[in-house]
Amino acid sequence: MKSINIKSIIAFALFVVAIGFTSCKSGNKTETKETTKVEETHSETIEVSEEQMKAVGIELGTIEMKNLNSVVKSSGQLEVPPQNKADVNSLVSGIIKKILVLEGNYVRQGQTVAILENTDIVKLQQDYLMLKKEFVYSEQEYQRQKELNTKSAGTGKVFQQAASKYETDKARLKGIETQLQQLNISPASVANGNFVNQIPITAPISGVIGHIPIKTGSYIDMQTSLMDIVDNSQVHCDLQVYEKDLFKVKNGQTVEFILSNQNNKQITGTIYGINQSFENENKSVIVHAKINNTGGIKLLPGMYVSALINVGNQTVQAVPVDAVVSAEGKQYIFMVVDEESEGKEKAEKKEAGEKSEKNTEAKAEKHIQFKKIEVTTGVTELGYIEITPLEEIPKGARIATKGAFYVLSKTSGGKEEEE
Repeated sequence: MKSINIKSIIAFALFVVAIGFTSCKSGNKTETKETTKVEETHSETIEVSEEQMKAVGIELGTIEMKNLNSVVKSSGQLEVPPQNKADVNSLVSGIIKKILVLEGNYVRQGQTVAILENTDIVKLQQDYLMLKKEFVYSEQEYQRQKELNTKSAGTGKVFQQAASKYETDKARLKGIETQLQQLNISPASVANGNFVNQIPITAPISGVIGHIPIKTGSYIDMQTSLMDIVDNSQVHCDLQVYEKDLFKVKNGQTVEFILSNQNNKQITGTIYGINQSFENENKSVIVHAKINNTGGIKLLPGMYVSALINVGNQTVQAVPVDAVVSAEGKQYIFMVVDEESEGKEKAEKKEAGEKSEKNTEAKAEKHIQFKKIEVTTGVTELGYIEITPLEEIPKGARIATKGAFYVLSKTSGGKEEEE
């Protein structure tokens, strides 16, 4: 009897232990499933506090529509048309007596910029005065012979000689008058006996004085440039377009310029001319673009620019380059989760049992939740990159336009902690 009771007690005890072990194992499985579910739910969003965003410079924005994929990229420099550049020269040689301008001065067309002295111009004035008086006699003789010839009182030969001399003296007088006027000497003043030995050198165009290689007392001839003048009011851009893109470029297309050495400031322009020959051996053609607006920027010939020639009207979704990050061979952006979704996710976390002192304390500090969105990328221009999200994004959704790498690091950090 006693033996039967002992065996029964041992069997019952083993049964109880087995049930407890099974229950414990089943509880562990349930707990593991719940933990996995919580971890999966947690991995969908990344939380960043406002303090962290300010500290690392995270900025928010939206996806924009940009004309990026329908452009031709080129580079070049600013130039002015040939008619807006001039060298100041003298028509006669001589000694520079005065220089009346400085480099950087603005001058108007016809303004005197220097005084030149030449004794040879005195002889030119003497020749003009003598010819002027001789022409008076020639003209009178011509008129007399013409009158006699009309009345048949003179001979035709004498009249022809008088007419020939009159026309010759008239042409010579006109020629010397032109020379005096080119030297800025008044023929009327010379006719009155007022001779000069100094002549003014005037500006051929309006503009800004450039380099002045001469000095007072310098001897100059007709090949010597006294100074140069540039009128920047018609500054334009000469762009190099390569053969592969040449067929896309046409007159009238708009251009966006970036001034390389002016803090990447942007200006706009329009194509107005395309050369019909290649430049040297680089298989590029010069394309001319006028500047539509300077934006208050002082433009000078020789400034280097990068340009985008808009060859189409197609627009694409684009974000700042800093908004896209790469991880494991894929590209992502981070979208701000809206309040409705955020509340829903918090409710799910609550149902999943994620209530702890840590989460309770975190609620006291405001957080921004981000969702990682995979995208494919395209053209990158002017600080923007074309994107195509691989899942639907609400219109007007906010994204991290700057500091996305920090948000990515939060994702990696979270995984490492969980592991």
